Amino acid sequence: MTKKELIDAVNAAAADQGIDLTKKDTRALIDILFETVSGAIKEEERFSYPNFGTFKVKFRKARDGRNPRTGEKIRIPSSYSVGFKPSPHLKDLVN
Repeated sequence: MTKKELIDAVNAAAADQGIDLTKKDTRALIDILFETVSGAIKEEERFSYPNFGTFKVKFRKARDGRNPRTGEKIRIPSSYSVGFKPSPHLKDLVN
């Protein structure tokens, strides 16, 4: 799903619930939502939403790897990444 498709889907769902939003308002609302979630992950290293899942900051140790083009050994530095663990409810929806 693209950002435009998400905006259209949220806008249609809001209209079904009797909430009158313009696409511009819907876009702004979605942008604010993702900025807020990103800020929470950055500050608290975790964001959880019931029946959806949990985003959590993960530390990756430095490791050895290979350049896929040349086959040369390289050292991959340690880094932080964001992981996602779906809730049981979301897992059931996908299965």
